[in-house]
Amino acid sequence: MKSGTSVYQKLFTDTAVYGLGSIVPRVFNFFLVPLHTRVFGPEAYGRITDTYGWIAILNVVFLFGMETAYLRYATRSGGDEKKAFQAAQTVIFGISLMALLFLIALINLDFLTIRAGENNLLTYAAVTLVVDAWCALPFVRLRLRNESKKFALLKIVNVSLLVGLNLWYLSSDSTAPEQVFLANMLANLFFLFYFLPVLLQWRPRWEAALVRPMVAYSFPVMLTGLAGMTNEMFSRISIDNWLPDGFYKGYSSEYVQGIFGACYKFAVLMSLVVQAFRMAAEPFFFSRAEQKDSPVVFAKVNHYFTVVAVFFLMAICFNLNWLRFLVDERYWVGLVIVPWLLLGYLFLGVYYNMTVWFKITDRTYFGTVITSIGAVATIGLNFILIPVYGILGSAVVTFLVYFLMTVICYWFGQKYFPIPYTLSKDLALVFISFVIIQLYGLLEIEGLTAIGCGILATLASGGILWLTEKDSLRSKISA
Repeated sequence: MKSGTSVYQKLFTDTAVYGLGSIVPRVFNFFLVPLHTRVFGPEAYGRITDTYGWIAILNVVFLFGMETAYLRYATRSGGDEKKAFQAAQTVIFGISLMALLFLIALINLDFLTIRAGENNLLTYAAVTLVVDAWCALPFVRLRLRNESKKFALLKIVNVSLLVGLNLWYLSSDSTAPEQVFLANMLANLFFLFYFLPVLLQWRPRWEAALVRPMVAYSFPVMLTGLAGMTNEMFSRISIDNWLPDGFYKGYSSEYVQGIFGACYKFAVLMSLVVQAFRMAAEPFFFSRAEQKDSPVVFAKVNHYFTVVAVFFLMAICFNLNWLRFLVDERYWVGLVIVPWLLLGYLFLGVYYNMTVWFKITDRTYFGTVITSIGAVATIGLNFILIPVYGILGSAVVTFLVYFLMTVICYWFGQKYFPIPYTLSKDLALVFISFVIIQLYGLLEIEGLTAIGCGILATLASGGILWLTEKDSLRSKISA
């Protein structure tokens, strides 16, 4: 590349900037957890966890895989970005409006039960879903045009509004879970107003020669996303139903669901790393797909991701003894799930990297098959392990499912698009780090000692990782 900028350096730069747009806002959002866990008891927080779980699942349906389809058809040889945008937005508008009308019908026909004091909760959630869907492609266009700084700024402004509105609504004497969703809806309307000029330029476009292949491409992606969201969210919405009464003495299943949802937030820190990397890597993978050295590049990218993810895994776990004060003491009993969830998200990131082979070879149906297997495994293993091991069993299921998906994806990928991944090295790194984490967890340390030991252990692990990778990393960045 020109000006001495390597492909790796550009990827790392984009990842850092997208991190500002995804990690920083969601870290701010994470710091709403202390507020929510102190204002709401575990039962009410369980309700919030359950509703957000369903919102995440429905969001996949509303988008219908059109984000990836737009990227694919806008960047392929001979593709027309404007036509691809109009076609994809037409599909999203149509699906979101039909889904919204269907939801309104269900409410009017009393098919959906609304709890006392939450009359407006579903309305706020529905509007949030529609706004997110309509603004999704404009955000993808920013990524495609490498406007990562604008992307990051918009996300940061949004989460600042979200935090401010939460503080405003939840500082009153009368609080209810629906106020959390009202704040979310109002903050997301900012996106709608910002992208309004772009959205007003949209005109319905149903050019069969373009829309049909885009839908054919996106439908497996949507099913993949739906299965993937089942993998991520199902445990949070199933504990209330599958945890036996009296499993945790003195706690109802809804109470435990709230504890699980709050402690899950610590694992979200790893998912943010995965998300930031994925946003930068997906356009990068597509742009490099036709180059001869792409398999080697993809393998190196996955290795560097694994190194970074291992560092975050260790950093979070080493500091849980004092990070736990971010949530109310009532929720601490659930912190045992955090290392397993972090490990699961690490493998989810590896899986996302390995999915490049079926995206650039237009075999997206493999993604549907793999994540469907994962979804079935998630449901089945949760059904088996939650009644036996409680929330810890559900956390272990997260790791097992994402590891299984990674193995299957790798096996098929090597047949259709061989990539020389450094599997032995990467797996050894993950295994050794997790063993160290488990041994560290056996130490009984509190107070300032816990803070000091956590920071020292984090610095030591980061230093060791840097020393082992610095020569290779420097050579790639300067290449």
